[in-house]
Amino acid sequence: MPYEKLEISTPKPVLSWANHALGEKETKMAANVASLPFVFKHVALMPDVHLGKGALVGSVIATKEAIIPAAVGVDIGCGIIAVKMPFTANKLEGKLKQIRLDIEAAIPVGFAENKEVEKSVTNWQKWSDFKELHQGVQHQDNKALKQLGSLGGGNHFIEVCVDTENFVWLMLHSGSRGIGNLLAQQHIE
Repeated sequence: MPYEKLEISTPKPVLSWANHALGEKETKMAANVASLPFVFKHVALMPDVHLGKGALVGSVIATKEAIIPAAVGVDIGCGIIAVKMPFTANKLEGKLKQIRLDIEAAIPVGFAENKEVEKSVTNWQKWSDFKELHQGVQHQDNKALKQLGSLGGGNHFIEVCVDTENFVWLMLHSGSRGIGNLLAQQHIE
């Protein structure tokens, strides 16, 4: 996927893979970040880049000898995956509306949770790992039980995409469900 170098005067370049124009606020925020003394090589803007607090959500900021928890913000711990399907887009012709309706019917969105916890969810062996998490985060296991299998809200999404070879991909951003916010606040403090 090609990128464009933003025409802004900064010590480190800003490379954009976004398929949309940035507004004045977004451009200024990208310039501010690219002017930080510890930015390594360049700032990268991903296709879903949008306004955040301090840094653009959907930006990648490699640093040298610095950690910036606020740059990641509440997206710490978000689940993201892209899965290539074994078929091409012609298999979906005339079916996209029904696929969308089926996804929306099966997966809770926004602040909605699963009303009943699936047996397979309670049998997951990793629930004990929550006891090892930082204080304040470890008590999120009950919420996590109901959130598993839901989409959440904010910038979370499920997309049916087609690549340049006409193969279908499913892409998912499921979010951190508040754990990212708790972690970010603790580390910023």
